[in-house]
Amino acid sequence: MTFDLSDVAAALRTARAEAKPIDAPSKTWPSLDANSAFKVQELNSEYAVKNGDRLVGYKLGNIAKVMQAAFGLDHPDYGFLHASSFVFEGTSISRDKFIKPFVELEPAFVLRSSLKGPNVTVADIINAIDYAIPAIEIIDSRVKNWAIDLPDTLSDNGSTGAVILGGTPRKLTDLTLNNTRGTLKFNGEEVMSGNTKNVLGNPLAAVAWLVNRLSEYYIEFKAGQVIMPGSCLEAVPMTQAGHWSCAFEGWGTIDFDVL
Repeated sequence: MTFDLSDVAAALRTARAEAKPIDAPSKTWPSLDANSAFKVQELNSEYAVKNGDRLVGYKLGNIAKVMQAAFGLDHPDYGFLHASSFVFEGTSISRDKFIKPFVELEPAFVLRSSLKGPNVTVADIINAIDYAIPAIEIIDSRVKNWAIDLPDTLSDNGSTGAVILGGTPRKLTDLTLNNTRGTLKFNGEEVMSGNTKNVLGNPLAAVAWLVNRLSEYYIEFKAGQVIMPGSCLEAVPMTQAGHWSCAFEGWGTIDFDVL
């Protein structure tokens, strides 16, 4: 079956804009595979930038086993980060702008120098990072009921929703990224916990994986960009209004409200 990737891209843009889910792209377009799905990502990234948005980094998702189990995937996904998806810490977010969102806690890294694979090592990653920030990603799928295979979440830009960066940047030497506990609280009650070691043993290793994977598409990570390596805990549904407090022990807390 032949099809135009721009049709897939347009369908996903419309679903995002209207907050109305569609059938899985891999069902509507059965020939869609991981490589063509990434091309759909690129088409929508190019569309966003042409219409005033800005590419500010990259994300990795479903790297932790708890996340793969939760969403029925056996392989990480990845996507582009655009400035329009970033929300300020401490502000209120409308539940209505999403379809079926989940809250994740993860570290984020800001680069001081460029990175390009293949054969990038964790040492290369450490040398390239300026600082780390605690971050929230709200993931959201444009696919009905999150019934996704890898081509579906890839074409949907790694199921991105929104990103909140915390206000406590730290140098890597001030953190223990292979063993830092993280928690999610909703209305004061802990609803999920995890550890940064769940992110491929160390989130820095996850960044190396992402740089090397995206080098297959000739992508270079640039100084100043934000890199998100994936959640350290199982994502929690964001189903109702209330207050979220998301924290890494000994590092920082991110608070936001859902309307």
